[in-house]
Amino acid sequence: MPVYSVSQVTTYISEVLSYDDVLRDIWIEGEVANLARPASGHSYFTLREGKGSLRCVMFRNGRGAENLSDGSAISAHGRIAIYEVRGDLQLIADIIQPEGVGELQLRLEQLKLKLEKEGLFDPSRKRPVPEYPKRVGVITSPSGAVWHDIQTVVARRYPLAELSLAPTPVQGDAAAGGIVEAFQALEEVDDLDVIIVARGGGSLEDLWPFNEESVARVVFASRVPVISAIGHETDHTVCDLVADLRAPTPSVAAEIAVPDRIELANRLYVSRQNLDAIVANKVADAKNSVERLWLRMERSRPQLDTLRMHVDDLLHSAATHMINQLQVTREHLDGASLRLEALSPVDTLRRGYAIVQHEGASDVVTDVAQTTPGDKIRVTVSTGDFPAIVAGGAITDESKE
Repeated sequence: MPVYSVSQVTTYISEVLSYDDVLRDIWIEGEVANLARPASGHSYFTLREGKGSLRCVMFRNGRGAENLSDGSAISAHGRIAIYEVRGDLQLIADIIQPEGVGELQLRLEQLKLKLEKEGLFDPSRKRPVPEYPKRVGVITSPSGAVWHDIQTVVARRYPLAELSLAPTPVQGDAAAGGIVEAFQALEEVDDLDVIIVARGGGSLEDLWPFNEESVARVVFASRVPVISAIGHETDHTVCDLVADLRAPTPSVAAEIAVPDRIELANRLYVSRQNLDAIVANKVADAKNSVERLWLRMERSRPQLDTLRMHVDDLLHSAATHMINQLQVTREHLDGASLRLEALSPVDTLRRGYAIVQHEGASDVVTDVAQTTPGDKIRVTVSTGDFPAIVAGGAITDESKE
């Protein structure tokens, strides 16, 4: 016969308990004793009934811990497990209800716990309602006051929005299926922006269709935000918890779904005033900028009159200078002309001098030694020239003596 260790036995018992359909999903009634709540926030207590007792623990994320107190009679839901450290059997509770709560309430709490664990109530997935919806879907009974109230509120607040009614019974055995079909019908409306699911108040039994799991899941799957307005302000259904937004009444749901045209008109008026003020400030700033630029241009613009007079002065000075320069140049030319005339051979010839050149040569005879008797020469005087022949030898100062 095999021998098992303690841990093997406790592990085996734990596995057996986890596969038992009754023990893993069980409701137990009893009286609370030895309640302890450490700093962790968990609740440890014992359930007693007659001579029997069962250790219990409820972690801080459980539902209904506020119903625990020593001596209180409760109904606890959870699963039976073994605490392997001590080998104790215990109930790990997830729902606590006061004893005497009806079956519907217990079913409701159990469904809430299940859906909460799946994330259907998670606030992070909830979507905002569109600010200016074009079409609002309404799921309610067409014959009740709810539909009339929603129509009245939307017509008064925002008549631009169109309403699409998906009629359904909101009470009775057929209500849950009708609500699911209404959601499915609105899924076919292309321009839908938001859905209101609503009904008036009633007992837990009257509101039960909105606590059905099928309704919760179709609300969760909606492609547009859902506003839930089920019952009165104190009523809370699973549909309210899954919806993107909960309204205390159908009329409030309609107010949430559409804006108020009076408020919009006031906002537009204020926006227009702000826009006018902004434009006026911009125009004033632009005008001031233009004026500053104009002044800068005026200061930077050349003084044409002064420039014209300056140009006239320059022209006058230039003309005077040119006249003076011409006069000086003329005088220089006259002096040069006189000097040239004084040096001119023609003028020399007029005074009785002559130019002597050998016939056919261009050289001027400047020395008597350049001639011999019989040379043909040409003599130029002031009035012309004539040929001549050297008759004798040269006459020098020595020969004169």
